[in-house]
Amino acid sequence: METKQMIRKAVKAKLANIQKPEYEDKSYQIAQTLFSDPYWKDAKTVAITVSNPPEADTLQIIRKGWELGKKIAVPKCIPESKGMVFRTLTRFSELESSFFNLYEPIEGLTEAVSANEIDLMIVPGVAFTYDCYRIGHGGGYYDRYLTNFNGKTVSLAFEEQLIDRFQVEEHDIPVMKLITDKKVIELNRGKRF
Repeated sequence: METKQMIRKAVKAKLANIQKPEYEDKSYQIAQTLFSDPYWKDAKTVAITVSNPPEADTLQIIRKGWELGKKIAVPKCIPESKGMVFRTLTRFSELESSFFNLYEPIEGLTEAVSANEIDLMIVPGVAFTYDCYRIGHGGGYYDRYLTNFNGKTVSLAFEEQLIDRFQVEEHDIPVMKLITDKKVIELNRGKRF
């Protein structure tokens, strides 16, 4: 069976072939499906990363959350402990570029948000299985955070990021729902529509 590193490399190669118009269209389809989902509609506080292409665009999702009066929280990584803290984001100018070209909240301009305040966490990843397991970027930040998180979890992915399976390890935690540009897959239901 392929290793996670091999799968990451293969999926990233597929994503590199998506042209800008298709990327925008697929991201839009994913966002529209999310906006009609009960998890999104019911959430008062949404935790989400600031995406970097080729990840599905989250900037439009953050903007929509602000328009709807939702509290948006974005992660700040703590490399020393391999932990994360989510912080409020009320405007894009509260972000700064950090390691790996990630955009993270500026601590002096944002407030920490505790895990029990977060209703919906949009969990990033590189590859996803049909039973809602994900392969992240390899740092394990989300796997650690999710062990003590009780809110709803959703991942957003292009169809190109779907894989049949990988060797699931003890620390791997599936998300409750996976939204792609073509379907919604729910954990334990194998439901595709």
